[in-house]
Amino acid sequence: MEIVLQTLGSEEQKSLWKAAFEAHDIFRPEDYYDRCLDENTAGTRVTLLAFANHQLIGCSHLKYVSAYPYFKERHIPEINDLNVFPPFRRHGAANKMMDEFEQIVGRDHNRIGIGVGLYKSYGAAQRIYCQRGYIPDGNGVMYRDIEALPGSMVRVDDELVLYFVKELDYD
Repeated sequence: MEIVLQTLGSEEQKSLWKAAFEAHDIFRPEDYYDRCLDENTAGTRVTLLAFANHQLIGCSHLKYVSAYPYFKERHIPEINDLNVFPPFRRHGAANKMMDEFEQIVGRDHNRIGIGVGLYKSYGAAQRIYCQRGYIPDGNGVMYRDIEALPGSMVRVDDELVLYFVKELDYD
């Protein structure tokens, strides 16, 4: 399967992306799509759309300024909201998007970060990130970007995350 990446840059692409998410039961608020397009236009985010046979099969974002305080304070760009639709997984789309983001970030930064959920459906992502050389940032588990302290109660959902960092050695 040949995977082609496009950078989000038009209302047409935004509409296609939104429709594909909804078709795969991934829901985001309407303003999310608008904000992503605006940030791509402003250069503060890069959204990659992955296509195979002219069909959108996934997408991901590179946020130059992360909402996660540890990354933000250290100017570590973050790969965010990496999605490959289930029928198209295990064909290299996630790795291709991550390769592109690492190349982009490697031009101006020596580290890149990513967060991953902690329950079973994130298992493949957890493995991919480790195989690619990402290691935990050492700050433990976060819930909504705040440290989950020992003895505290948190909900096991998409907001319970462990963040990873990769050292880049691009010239």
